[in-house]
Amino acid sequence: MKVAIIGTGYVGLPTGIGLSELGNQVVCIDKIEEKIASLQKGIATIYEDGMEDLFQRNLASGRLSFTTDMKAGVSGADVVMIAVGTPPHPVTKEADLKYIRAAAEELAQYLDGYTVVATKSTVPVGTGDDVEAIIRRVNPEADCDVVSLPEFLREGFAVHDFFNPDRIVIGANTEKAKNVLLELYRPFAGKTEFLLVSRKSSETIKYASNAFLAMKIHYINEMADFCEKAGADIREVAKGMGLDSRIGGKFLNPGPGYGGSCFPKDTNAMAQMGKKYGAHLSLIETTIAQNDARKVQMAQRVTEMTGGKPDVRIAVLGLAFKGGTDDCRDSPAMQILQEILKEHSNVCVYDPKAMDNAKTMLGTAVDYAANAEQACEKADIAVILTEWEEFKQLDLAKLRLIMNKPLILDLRNMLDASAVRENGFVYSCIGKR
Repeated sequence: MKVAIIGTGYVGLPTGIGLSELGNQVVCIDKIEEKIASLQKGIATIYEDGMEDLFQRNLASGRLSFTTDMKAGVSGADVVMIAVGTPPHPVTKEADLKYIRAAAEELAQYLDGYTVVATKSTVPVGTGDDVEAIIRRVNPEADCDVVSLPEFLREGFAVHDFFNPDRIVIGANTEKAKNVLLELYRPFAGKTEFLLVSRKSSETIKYASNAFLAMKIHYINEMADFCEKAGADIREVAKGMGLDSRIGGKFLNPGPGYGGSCFPKDTNAMAQMGKKYGAHLSLIETTIAQNDARKVQMAQRVTEMTGGKPDVRIAVLGLAFKGGTDDCRDSPAMQILQEILKEHSNVCVYDPKAMDNAKTMLGTAVDYAANAEQACEKADIAVILTEWEEFKQLDLAKLRLIMNKPLILDLRNMLDASAVRENGFVYSCIGKR
């Protein structure tokens, strides 16, 4: 099949690479000329674990291509996927659909032959109706169906998740559209469950899933706070909870709060949709408020450990919102760092992949290190904010020699507490006194 994907971000690019690997002819479309020029030259514009080899192979084979020309990309396509951003509105926190509407307006002009237009972006319930209305207005003769095709790719694991999906949800109101998408995803037949639902149900599934996972993260963080005060160990508690098949062990890792480009945006959008339809979503609203407050609380722990001295040297390890990606959007690490900078100005940061993105956000407010050891040199405290695997391998003996003071605050529970203390450090983590 020929597949056109509008948007080359953390959804569009991995999806395009994955579909080309399955043998489809994929063209990815974006308005940002510099981004497309880099991709055409074989330079990936985002980092995703395991993506580089697939990207290079499919680009070289000709199955994967990139363009800024909407007409060239959409013409003759069997499926057109909209994978543009839906950022939160700065005031209402609702999902801003200006990029979705702009994409629909433009692509509608170039539809020829029967085409399935699939919304891949996370969009409010009813957006499919809006997209369809735009297409019909711009091109009344268009032979197309508009469907919801939500993505479930975790950043940092997008390649793995594309080829090993938990489920494939197709929200289509016609059999013809369903059959086209079943053919597109036929390589996964027998390997995962296909859920064929209405368009509005599909749009809701994505939001309901993300909101539930966000609440699960918030719950285990509350239990971690309880364990610290009561003398229990959250890691032991979480393991015991996770062995219950009704609960499951995923998303039971305590930390500094959820973040990233999805959960904050989607929980806020879900809460706003609840208000729109008169459904009081109290659990989601509470989760949002308490998760925001948690970032401030985590920053306060730095101040507490350093005795409130404003001139201490702080090493921050990790800036991306989670390991495996270079994405700093709504990163808990960045939010906590911003709180730290309100009280402290002597901060050095390091992240294995997110340094370039972080520099555009932080500017000259911090010092930048080439590695974790350099960040910790002459530091009074080391603060781990992102769960990169390399932080598990820190040379504790060397850190003890190069740091001014032996303080480690591990907000991701990456380190072995006994080993840290054996090397002479005062160690604090999440969920254990």
